[in-house]
Amino acid sequence: MPALNTAQPLHGQIRDWLRGKILDGSYPPDSKLPSEQALMAQFSVSRITVRHALGVLAQEGQVFKVAGKGCFVAKPKPAQALARLEGFAEAMRSQGYQAYNRVVSVQTLAANPAVAHALALAEGDAVVEIRRVRYLDQQPVSVDVTYVHSPLGERLAGADLAGRDIFDILENDYQIALGYAQLSIDAVSADSGLAAQLDVAVGAPLIHLERMTYRKDGQPLELDDIHYRGDRFRYRLRIDRE
Repeated sequence: MPALNTAQPLHGQIRDWLRGKILDGSYPPDSKLPSEQALMAQFSVSRITVRHALGVLAQEGQVFKVAGKGCFVAKPKPAQALARLEGFAEAMRSQGYQAYNRVVSVQTLAANPAVAHALALAEGDAVVEIRRVRYLDQQPVSVDVTYVHSPLGERLAGADLAGRDIFDILENDYQIALGYAQLSIDAVSADSGLAAQLDVAVGAPLIHLERMTYRKDGQPLELDDIHYRGDRFRYRLRIDRE
């Protein structure tokens, strides 16, 4: 353990030391950190200083507290790469996570202007809206709303939407070749409906993604409006200079 530098905030030095131990594997995911009392003795600091350091790590998602048991190392946030078009469960399986869906509703609606424009339909044409809450390891991670033209949507309504990705169904059951997607991402706050479905507080930060997916021949296929929990999910993207 390095000696603390009194010229720098003590809680910050303890935070950095613990973070380093987490990142180098000394404290692996789900392992218990030393108790507050042990850290106080180890660094010769007050309980307030230790709690400040642990509190910052908790805000960062590095650790989580269990009442009466102490502080534990959190698993890394699951991440999905944006460089490849793939389904949610497909991406999560490769990282060792178990994903499943709760189907909230499947209904036929008249396309509003935005949905009609995205799917190259006339306003008022029939579309099928599929609402799902997606889970990782029993925890809600996202609320997904998918819009497809009615003929395709009626076929999807009878498919296993709880256990499979829609991309998987389209490709392997319907032999529809996927081409590419256009994405837009922004940050929003959870309203009461999203907060209840994602088990977060109203106003909690969410990642909002709108994805328009096209067939290989360039024809519009499906529009997705997705809200992810900001504390339990992230996106990854490699960007080359040339």
